[in-house]
Amino acid sequence: MTAHILSEYPPHPLQGSRRLVVKVGSSLLVNGATGELNRDWLAALIEDVIALRAAGREVLLVSSGAIALGRRHLRLAAGPLRLEDSQAAAAVGQIRLAQAYQTLLEQHGVPVAQILLTLEDSEQRRRYLNARATLQTLLQRGAVPVINENDTVATAEIRYGDNDRLAARVAQMVEADCVLLLSDIDGLYTADPRRDPTAMLITHVAQITPEIEAMGGDTLSDFGRGGMTAKLAAARIAVAAGCYLGIAAGTHKHPLKRVLDGAPCTWFQPVENPVTARKQWIAGVLRPAGALLIDDGACRALQAGKSLLPAGVREVQGTFDRGDTVSVLNHEGREIARGIVAYDDAEVRQIMGRRSDEIRQIVGFAGRDELVHRDDLVMQ
Repeated sequence: MTAHILSEYPPHPLQGSRRLVVKVGSSLLVNGATGELNRDWLAALIEDVIALRAAGREVLLVSSGAIALGRRHLRLAAGPLRLEDSQAAAAVGQIRLAQAYQTLLEQHGVPVAQILLTLEDSEQRRRYLNARATLQTLLQRGAVPVINENDTVATAEIRYGDNDRLAARVAQMVEADCVLLLSDIDGLYTADPRRDPTAMLITHVAQITPEIEAMGGDTLSDFGRGGMTAKLAAARIAVAAGCYLGIAAGTHKHPLKRVLDGAPCTWFQPVENPVTARKQWIAGVLRPAGALLIDDGACRALQAGKSLLPAGVREVQGTFDRGDTVSVLNHEGREIARGIVAYDDAEVRQIMGRRSDEIRQIVGFAGRDELVHRDDLVMQ
């Protein structure tokens, strides 16, 4: 194995966690044959949550399952659903899912809150801060937030598409120190274990490299939308925020206890010096509004910690407004950075390749010298 894959665990991330986000996949919650809730399994998970709370930990749950539950009650045929059918199924299933969590948690005297988020709630800074304040208040009041994507209103253009990345964004919001993705697979393998009997489980990843990303493949379950590629994207968000992220099998009862007891899984190690909260948010944006393709000189300047100036931009892609987050691409089209742009796309097209002292004459007002200031820029 190479240097970024370690054979030994660090101190167990789950044991040392103060605030934990647990993502529960649809294939765990819903019986694939009947479309009904796996209530006994969920009851065992809640018992694990109660045990963690008794040990002084705060727990947030990011739960899939609403569409899978609702489609049976609406008698929707098997197979892919149209957007409107998915939204209708989510509306029906979300009530049943919330009721199940409420019943099981309140049996232990624990208040439960339902939070439904869309992609825009984390991509727009003000809405992100509002959601964070709500979650922080719920935790201070001793509640367990149960979070899901708001499938009833999210269109294809404004959705996460999976709860793995939602879980990582929630962890970033609340400054959690650990995210655990419970799924129908027990971690990241060197190859697809269903197809390659020699595939090995990787227990610890110190850095997400192109080699690690190539191992992700495409491992979609019958219900879930978040294959291993989505889990790796979630890991990128989490580790940049200084948060451990684990991928573990949840198919057994008491899945959290099994992980605490040393069940095999994959842990992604956080960076040693996480970026500031503002830059964490920038790095975690899932749908940049556009892109700026820059020359080699500008690439070197960014790597040296400098801002992006108009002179280094060679091409503008997409439509965006001042204050939007954009990708910064090198001459090969690979994303090397992400940042908040100081001009809209039409203005950038006017001033790209020009000196900063020419901006006022070109656009008609005195704006910033930088297209993306280094304080608003995160290298990828």
